[in-house]
Amino acid sequence: MQIPASSRFVQLTSRIAAWLDRAQVSGQLVLSATAVAVGLGTGFGAIVFIWMLGQVSAVRDLLRHWLGSAPGLIVAMALAGFAVGWIIERFAREAKGHGVPEVMEAMVLRGGRIRPRVSLAKVIASSLTIGAGGSAGREGPIVQVGSALGSTIGQVLRFSNERIRTLVACGAAAGIAAVFNAPIAGSIFALEVILGSFTAHNFAAVVISAVSASVVTQAYLGNRPSFDVPAYPLSHPAELLIYLVLGLLAAVLAIVFIRGLYKVEDLSDAWNIPLRYKTALGMALTAVVGLLIPGEAVLGTGLPLIGDAIGSGFDFSIGLMLAILACKLLSTLFTLGTGNSGGVFAPSLFMGAMLGGIVGQAAHALWPTVAVNPGAYALVGMAATFAGAARAPMAAILIVFEMSNDYRLILPLMMASVVATLAAELMFSESIYTLKLKQKGISVRRGRVVDVLQSVRVDEVLSKPKPLAHNATLEQAEREFARQGRRTLPVVDGRSRLAGVFSLADLELAVQQDLPWKTPVRQLATPLAGISLAYADEPVGEALRRMSSRGLSMLPVVSRRRPGKLEGVVRRDDILSAYDLALARRTEVEHRAEQLRARNEEHTTFVEFQLSARGWAVGKTIADVAKRLPAGCVVVSIRRKGEVLIPRGATRFQRADQVMVYARKEDLEAVRATLG
Repeated sequence: MQIPASSRFVQLTSRIAAWLDRAQVSGQLVLSATAVAVGLGTGFGAIVFIWMLGQVSAVRDLLRHWLGSAPGLIVAMALAGFAVGWIIERFAREAKGHGVPEVMEAMVLRGGRIRPRVSLAKVIASSLTIGAGGSAGREGPIVQVGSALGSTIGQVLRFSNERIRTLVACGAAAGIAAVFNAPIAGSIFALEVILGSFTAHNFAAVVISAVSASVVTQAYLGNRPSFDVPAYPLSHPAELLIYLVLGLLAAVLAIVFIRGLYKVEDLSDAWNIPLRYKTALGMALTAVVGLLIPGEAVLGTGLPLIGDAIGSGFDFSIGLMLAILACKLLSTLFTLGTGNSGGVFAPSLFMGAMLGGIVGQAAHALWPTVAVNPGAYALVGMAATFAGAARAPMAAILIVFEMSNDYRLILPLMMASVVATLAAELMFSESIYTLKLKQKGISVRRGRVVDVLQSVRVDEVLSKPKPLAHNATLEQAEREFARQGRRTLPVVDGRSRLAGVFSLADLELAVQQDLPWKTPVRQLATPLAGISLAYADEPVGEALRRMSSRGLSMLPVVSRRRPGKLEGVVRRDDILSAYDLALARRTEVEHRAEQLRARNEEHTTFVEFQLSARGWAVGKTIADVAKRLPAGCVVVSIRRKGEVLIPRGATRFQRADQVMVYARKEDLEAVRATLG
């Protein structure tokens, strides 16, 4: 009997994994070797992708020759959009949009596992989008391609989830390095955005992969930087103030870009027609916007135009740059917001360059001896805008530095990028990558421990020390500190309502001042108005952020429904217990999802449902609902009023809950009927 090809492949991979175990090959050596393979594969993938872009552009130009310049462009882009939508619907929904959030979602929910078919679908869809003239970047597709390659190799060799995640980050780094000839920036981008952590073995593997990809692309495409930048030194110390203003404006532009993109996505998703018609319309609208600007400068990535402009001193008029900036923003929203495939990296660099050119031209007109080179501001604006959008200042600084190969602007680059990141964070907490995940109930932020703690509520881990009465004496307080072994105790009034906190430091101060031992603690306690509080129904992660920002070791816990009622206290030791509890819950959910995935990988998916006010599941527990759900269906998380919960059997559904479910595709209708 002939053995199926898939079975032979599984046998081969099992033998490879077994050989590695028997040979006792060093884990770091294996990881480094696979990182090289990921880098080389991604590098060759980037070359093929760039070739495909050229072929699609040639077909577009042929249609323009046959149908006329403007009609041919609109028709070519609409047809490309239709094909993109069909490919995404038919083969891989993950290929929709700019790709990086999908990679991050795989890292969080699936242990870095990405379906191999995503690579092929993403390359074809993105080459159609960008090659036809869509306003998108090349980096998103290649990041997703490299990540999918790393994930596939890790799965083939039966690596652990941690190693698969590392290889996914290697693929992302290789993608950035291959597209922009920027291996340092690619490495930092992968660690800063995709992996979210810096360790020695992760860093080594990611760098090896990025270097491998760069070697391939440099051999085929050359080793020149993306931009030929003239000498742009810091002409005057006062220029730093202008760069500071540029950083603030870049943050505003980044927020407008983020909100605009997701607003268009929401409108598109709410439109109940097949995706292929949405993507076709989005590309047609992009073509119309592109025709408004001389030379159709806002179509495609636009980076060659920016390179030429920076090299010539960026002598555009302010009015023209405002028009180009507005049209580039619109064209990117139309392209990516409707579901076409491409990255946001290049559009944000383009818009940042225009913003920097506007600031540079205005500053040069007002202070010609201070702001000497408007082109320098365009270069810094690129880094600042991307930093504000992605919240990745290190990657932004390094990628513009590597693309220009000019160290003289490093101080303005650093300052403007950091200012843009901080200002954007204050105005809007989510980045252009994490907002999509937040809408699905997935929290991915720089404080990974805090995000784990979002699944545990304060009332699950609080402790209940005996509080001090407000009229208790210093002598009684000393006895309570010794008996309870605490350094800080809550103070309650005559109605058992929280009145403040009293600490050992307050007691020591009283002793130093020779106060009588009969002095009531209310005279020395920190009053309620001066302390931070935690709420019983909030995530432990929120309480930890509050404690960390003020260096506190304890927070009193009160009830929202009965203001002032003391529920207990939450301490650092309690948070450690909460972390262990959260990890145990997450491990349980991952194990359940892993079992289902192992049985039927190609036919399962993650889907989010919103409970309606009159839905059958509202008010019922997970245990009750599980009886009606299809076998093997896993309720992964519940997003409720901005809080992400890891559900347990006793958890009750509430209306408007956003429920993330992992299930077989053929069971989705049954799940929807139960949870809808």
